[in-house]
Amino acid sequence: MKSSVLVLAGSMVLSGAAVYAQGVTDPQIAAIVVTANQVDIDAGKLASSKATSPEVKKFAQTMVNDHSGVNKDATALVTKLGVKPEASDTSKSLADGGEKNVANLKTLKGKEFDKAYIDHEVAYHQAVLDAVDKTLIPGAQNAELKAMLVKTRPAFVAHLEHAKHVQADLAK
Repeated sequence: MKSSVLVLAGSMVLSGAAVYAQGVTDPQIAAIVVTANQVDIDAGKLASSKATSPEVKKFAQTMVNDHSGVNKDATALVTKLGVKPEASDTSKSLADGGEKNVANLKTLKGKEFDKAYIDHEVAYHQAVLDAVDKTLIPGAQNAELKAMLVKTRPAFVAHLEHAKHVQADLAK
């Protein structure tokens, strides 16, 4: 469940990308999920190596592990369902936003890096929850895909709460 949760975490909104409830298809949802997870994996790998706070490093490694597992689970599910991920403006926007976020993070060091990374993770996971609730679950047509989204939602909540906890500790 933990990995499935993260599959969707990446699938929503990174860097202001919006998922549109109207017309989202299962193949588009699949592409959004995979892209969103990869975006968080890429940022997490950078933070695992560059963060100075042990708590931020640990959070980042958790994101890499969880989102990698989710992508594996999501790929297995869409293969089983015969759904071929289809790029959309949303998945393209997620990929672009992820690249911009990593590029920005690479320019930062020390506490400034840690704060920027964790602030982004809080906003990102909130956006993912919003997208899951307002777009992905309502838009999923396949019952198994919808069930996976519903089942993984609590993991998104847990990641958001963990990110907020780290954010609060950094502010002390």
